[in-house]
Amino acid sequence: MFTIGDFARHGRVSVRMLRHYDATGLLRPAHVDPASGYRHYTAAQLARLNRIIALKDLGFTLQQVRDIVDEKVGPEELRGMLRLRRAELETAMAAAAARLVQVEARLRAIESEGHMPTNDVVIKSVPSVRVAELTATAASFEPEDIGPVIGPLYDELFRRLDAAGITPTGPGIAYYEDAAEGGGRISVHAAVQVSAPLQDGTPLQDGTPLQDGTPLQNSTFRILDLPSLDEAATIVHRGSMDTVLPTAQALARWIDANAYESTGYPREINLECPENRDDWVTELQTPVTRS
Repeated sequence: MFTIGDFARHGRVSVRMLRHYDATGLLRPAHVDPASGYRHYTAAQLARLNRIIALKDLGFTLQQVRDIVDEKVGPEELRGMLRLRRAELETAMAAAAARLVQVEARLRAIESEGHMPTNDVVIKSVPSVRVAELTATAASFEPEDIGPVIGPLYDELFRRLDAAGITPTGPGIAYYEDAAEGGGRISVHAAVQVSAPLQDGTPLQDGTPLQDGTPLQNSTFRILDLPSLDEAATIVHRGSMDTVLPTAQALARWIDANAYESTGYPREINLECPENRDDWVTELQTPVTRS
């Protein structure tokens, strides 16, 4: 048998934790000396300890851990619990990874402060273009709110265009407006250039929302002429749109330094969209007027 200190070392846990597990009935010592009160454990108990630690690290409560290791939970129920916990952890990891990308984008934006773009920004007029679009609402214009909406929106748009026999003839164009309901919410328009008759509310076989449950403002796509821009300050961003912040803020600094004012949200023209998002090429087009 092992003393509690030896067992803690072999199990790579603290003595305090073992005492807590004893007090809660989760892992009782194999023997307690009646005279001294010293706890003793066997090597066989390492198996139960390993299961307790693994389940606890997966986020199960101590009561759930007790039920599992005491076999009060059947194999099928346990598999279901583990699948659910795996999905929760994967979601949390994806969210953490997305937050890390945004932190890195903010860091690059801070590092680029004071470095004004010169030849990168072009002032030009943007002609009207015919597009098919789907629209949904995002909670804000923050990247973590826009990203989960715009991606599925484009997937759904291309699915519905394919079902309607309409082939895109040009790049995707994402644009944004303040939502009618206010509160900082944003109307997100996922559009792509097409050559097709104007239609408002082109019906398809279904009007379901996006697969992730995001409600569409119009359950059918529209075909419309996107208005021209008399003047737009434009800059090309290379890389994933998750990292667009430094480029967008460089454009904003140029607009301010060159006596212009922005008059709306920038359009995002998807010039190149290979499978690797880090290789994307996107032109930002911010409508401007002279100050």
